[in-house]
Amino acid sequence: MTSRLDGAAGRIASGLRRGARVAIGDGAGAPVGVADAIADAAEGVGDVSLLLGWCFEPPVDLSRPVFRDVRALMGGPALRGHLRDGRARYVPVRYGSLPALLRGPLRVDTLVAALVPADGGFSFATEVGWQHEAVAAGARVLAEVNHGLPRAARAPAIPADRVVVVAETDRPPIERPSPADETAREIARHVVPLVAEEAEVEVAPGPVGEAVLAALDVPVRLHSGVVGDGVLSLAERGLLRDEPRGSYIVGGRDLYRWADGRPIAATIAETHVAGLAGEPPLVAINTALELDELGTVNAQGWGADVVGGVGGLPDFASAAARSPRGLSVIALPTERNGRPTLVERLSSPPSLVRSDVEVVVTERGAADLRGLADEERREVLRDLWGSGT
Repeated sequence: MTSRLDGAAGRIASGLRRGARVAIGDGAGAPVGVADAIADAAEGVGDVSLLLGWCFEPPVDLSRPVFRDVRALMGGPALRGHLRDGRARYVPVRYGSLPALLRGPLRVDTLVAALVPADGGFSFATEVGWQHEAVAAGARVLAEVNHGLPRAARAPAIPADRVVVVAETDRPPIERPSPADETAREIARHVVPLVAEEAEVEVAPGPVGEAVLAALDVPVRLHSGVVGDGVLSLAERGLLRDEPRGSYIVGGRDLYRWADGRPIAATIAETHVAGLAGEPPLVAINTALELDELGTVNAQGWGADVVGGVGGLPDFASAAARSPRGLSVIALPTERNGRPTLVERLSSPPSLVRSDVEVVVTERGAADLRGLADEERREVLRDLWGSGT
């Protein structure tokens, strides 16, 4: 059947073998234009398994039973239903461990990625992250060359002889702005005093993180898993020191225009591993779906309903807790959909252990948990939520 495939599907099939594991690039620049071709190629080759990352649009039609196995490193809006119904399986993995996993149990044979032309070959664009680790581990690269993506990678170009071009397009990156609401702005107001001048700051993607960056009033460096629209506010107010670093660039049109030509998108090895050691102090500002009364974090979902994932949360939070003059902050609203976010028992396995949670912030204020025993942590968190006895 492989010989009857043509176009992009035929070119993709030529880079596959029966029994292969294929990874599809993720993020705002994902190669969604070849989604149908990937499924056609997998069906023609047979016995192909799939590894997916953080997906905003369907990377492939998973309703077609053409893959032996589908695993995801993150929930994400495009995969939530498939994870719930069992068409895909969520792998609870911290992103800092991916360089090792992609050289071992999660090694991939082929990476289908969105790339842009670069001197001597091709480069990633709005995201580098784990994809670079797959290439470094020996994966063959099949590229949707996308001239509509910003040139924003820090990682070295991939030599042309390692890339097979399967399609070309000029599609812009997926736009995913995260506007802050009043609750997020109130949370940010309580976070800002915790951030020291010239600190290195990490913020989780979403309204709270964006609100924090918009509210900061001291110069900082941005070193995060995701660089979002909030970086524009820092830059416009002269508060951004150096170029920001992140594995993903995700936001609106203005962000992508600003990022073009800047070395922002980096490898997981740089953002989540080696780059977290030493000075300056690291302030990690993350969020959660819910928190138990000892400060243990759920950032993944509710039971089988996977909303987010472990991701880089434990990498940044643990590094910040160890950082001299650094701080690990969990910032979240006191309610989600009318339900308290402080619970006796988490709905999902923990994403972050309580020992890496130092300060908890809500729209009502902040609770400093450093140096407290469990019974004291329970008391100050209940007081923060207004549920103390």
